[in-house]
Amino acid sequence: MSSILNGKHIQVSVFGQSHSAAIGAVIDGLPAGFRVDEKEVAAFMARRAPGNAKFATSRKEADAPLVLSGLVDGVTCGAPIGVMIQNTNTRSDDYSNLCATPRPSHSDYAAAVRYNGFNDIAGGGHFSGRLTAPLCYAGAICLQILKQKGIDIRAHIYSVSEVCDTPYDPVQIQTENTAAKAFPVLSDEQGEKMQAVIEAARLEADSVGGVVECAVTGVPAGFGDPMFDGVENQLARNLFAIPALKGLEFGSGFAGAKKRGSENNDPFTVDANDNIVTEKNDHGGILGGITSGMPIVFRAAFKPTPSIGKVQQSVHLEKKTVEELQIAGRHDPCIVPRAVPVVEAVTAITILDLLGGK
Repeated sequence: MSSILNGKHIQVSVFGQSHSAAIGAVIDGLPAGFRVDEKEVAAFMARRAPGNAKFATSRKEADAPLVLSGLVDGVTCGAPIGVMIQNTNTRSDDYSNLCATPRPSHSDYAAAVRYNGFNDIAGGGHFSGRLTAPLCYAGAICLQILKQKGIDIRAHIYSVSEVCDTPYDPVQIQTENTAAKAFPVLSDEQGEKMQAVIEAARLEADSVGGVVECAVTGVPAGFGDPMFDGVENQLARNLFAIPALKGLEFGSGFAGAKKRGSENNDPFTVDANDNIVTEKNDHGGILGGITSGMPIVFRAAFKPTPSIGKVQQSVHLEKKTVEELQIAGRHDPCIVPRAVPVVEAVTAITILDLLGGK
């Protein structure tokens, strides 16, 4: 059941591997009667698609979704949506040496143990970021449904290595359309510095990591539950399905741990529309696992791409000898730019499920 995002109302089952004939998803629980804007879906998926920038893998895939069921004349009919995306540009031979010699910090070794050596190694198999394409299809539809409810979800590159973008104002989220940018940052000046860091790593056959910041506005107060089914719990459970995501923080996060309570606490007040709000938003829009009505703000940390061109130390799984490994194939020197829409997609699926899937 590891490939199923199993919400209370919405379920997304993902299938395929990086180099299989196709990948796809079955999406169940979406409301009937919603007209899907296919152009918006295509534009959203293009933000994640590979081969579109020098800071991304050179593998080119059209990522054109073929809808098999669930839509009639572009309108949801209540049946599960089945969608398939063909893999057309694979080079599986680049991975032939990895069956016996796993990549450092990749899933290769753990997967070989878990699946008794039968795991598909080509392109990372079903551990690959390639599997986020059907997640983006599902998320694109959920984003459209949420938009009709007045709920907005947006994300940007918060940092690459040590270079940071302008953060969101957690009380009044900036409305700049970073989704329209090839490199989704609020500060183009900082974005150029980030791209220089990525390019330097690429030229050295290396990689860098970074952080994506996401904000959700328009969710009313009172959604969620305490303890094991809080909003943070639900978001974290689903977001950690994104390959290479290694950390999450909500609101002031780890920085808040360094403050006193008098600094971190958010004073309540009443706004001009008689709504109870907070003057600042270190709590990130969630209190006791329940939405407060303030923007939900979190940051997701992504590790550097483990597949790099530098010579690294590994072991031969059968011989139990230490060996040098040099990886071929096509890989992102930094996955953070392409992770931005994936974070938005998974967040949209989670929030729509939180609201009852309607």
